[in-house]
Amino acid sequence: MRNIKLIYQYDGSDFFGFQRQPDRRTVQGELESGLYKIIKERINLISSGRTDRGVHALEQVSNFITDSKIPANRLVYALDNITPKDIKILKVEDVDIEFHSRFSAKTRAYEFILTSKRSVFETRYLTEIKENMDTDKLYDIMKVFLGKHNFDGFRMTDCGGKNPVREIFEIKCYRKGNNKIGIYIKGNAFLKTQIRIMLGSSIAVYFKERPFDYLLKKLENPDPKSEKIVIDGSGLYLYEVNY
Repeated sequence: MRNIKLIYQYDGSDFFGFQRQPDRRTVQGELESGLYKIIKERINLISSGRTDRGVHALEQVSNFITDSKIPANRLVYALDNITPKDIKILKVEDVDIEFHSRFSAKTRAYEFILTSKRSVFETRYLTEIKENMDTDKLYDIMKVFLGKHNFDGFRMTDCGGKNPVREIFEIKCYRKGNNKIGIYIKGNAFLKTQIRIMLGSSIAVYFKERPFDYLLKKLENPDPKSEKIVIDGSGLYLYEVNY
């Protein structure tokens, strides 16, 4: 028995999210289908996390248990050739049988790329905002998220996570060229749609569509049924997973 670790990228534009779904094209579904054709086994792909529909990954990590004898250096080429062009296999390696891509992960980081001038060719890869933003001012709003909090007010009601407490280690807001802004968020783990709600809520405060203490009140009085301001996820990327 072997434990195989995959590191890969994907363009989430044409997927119905990451998690396997009947009669829906998903990242997990495509990878499991490709692996079945190669190793002739039905495997259950374990992953560091699940991205929403339309969200991308610069570095996603998964693992699976197999009896296959195919060497990892051959498997990386075979899987990369058989999967669709919107998935790119970066690395395949044998790891300790105890390795678990979700539970072994220490931190996960995402990058959100925003723009006030999105061309038709950027629609799938950038999230559009109504006007340019001051990154220092945005950071001053978002820094309230740093630390350990109950994020019940920042997740979807159908989120399956039992524990709503998450810890945010780092937030950065920076310019990426003349018309683009990057938002980097690193945490121990994230709830369903949490980052999109965090940023959507922060932008609402920035543009004075919500009061200045809106985020703090939602953190101090966590309510899973409270208002959720969800921003378009086209510009959201799973950036890195650390073990």
